[in-house]
Amino acid sequence: METPLDQDACYRAVVTRDARFDGRFFGCVKTTGIYCRPVCPARTPKRGNMHFVATAAAAEAAGFRACLRCRPETAPDLGAWRGTSNTVSRALALIEAGALDTADVDALAGRLGVGERQLRRLFRQHLGAAPVSVAQTRRVLLAKALLHETDLTMAEVAHAAGFGSVRRFNETFQSLSGRPPSALRRRAERPSDGGVRLSLTYREPCDLGTLMAALAARGDPVVDGRWSRDLTVAVDGTTGTVSVTPGARGRLTVAVEAGDLKALPGVLARVRRVFDLPGTCRRIRCWPRCWRRGRACDCRGRGSTPARTRPVTGWTGPDRPCGDGPTPGDRGAPTGSCICVCPASPRPN
Repeated sequence: METPLDQDACYRAVVTRDARFDGRFFGCVKTTGIYCRPVCPARTPKRGNMHFVATAAAAEAAGFRACLRCRPETAPDLGAWRGTSNTVSRALALIEAGALDTADVDALAGRLGVGERQLRRLFRQHLGAAPVSVAQTRRVLLAKALLHETDLTMAEVAHAAGFGSVRRFNETFQSLSGRPPSALRRRAERPSDGGVRLSLTYREPCDLGTLMAALAARGDPVVDGRWSRDLTVAVDGTTGTVSVTPGARGRLTVAVEAGDLKALPGVLARVRRVFDLPGTCRRIRCWPRCWRRGRACDCRGRGSTPARTRPVTGWTGPDRPCGDGPTPGDRGAPTGSCICVCPASPRPN
């Protein structure tokens, strides 16, 4: 059984607007009916008016709407909600790639090798929402990002987000957001050039230069800090290109030109995996020189150079994690997070 969130610890993170907790939980405000990220710039509600959940899907399943100021769809790690079950993690990866856009929950359960009832039970246990609710939340939040950041028409937004029709898109969006999609686009529709440009968020610090160099070393096309890949029908379901460049702080700019916008969720999911955007310190490892010395990194948010090292107790090999990032309720958690590339030595094969 998943450990419930420490409600008081979550509220303290909201009061201080601690960016380390961004994407780890969401705060539901009972008086306004909206849910926010921990870093929301709005005035902090009273403790008695807030309840905290682990996922955006759980918040929307409880009847809360996404905040228009902090925009939960831009929170880091949104596409990889963390369940302690390996089955849930695999299901989330498939849902993020659009598995429920063309199939039902029974087909998803079959791909995972479990029964439909078992899959629903695991989702309720670990995420607080049903698989269909998780997929629906993903579609709506992707649609919101497209409305805010692109000039796609409403029909193109509905198609790219995974909705079967514009009517279904309007009904679902109205139900979850309490307003029609057109209310979020304050400018008139303009003809799009056929491409999509979106910003994806990652957790800092991240040495993008080293990461781009590692991708180039494995044979990926990287020119002047711009990573690109050709889309294929066999892998992506369409033809075209996708490119990634560093954007504003904590963001990557992704440009997708695809023959079929329905492939967009899968393309974005692959970009997140290539750049490890959902990565947290609990999934990151030290590399050769650190673990040869039997010491683990504790970067404390200072780029790629460890601010200090500490002896590793009971260390058994290169797969020992670096200093864990904070979780609600942790005591003595580090003041920042580690990165995935140790500057002392290249990552082992």
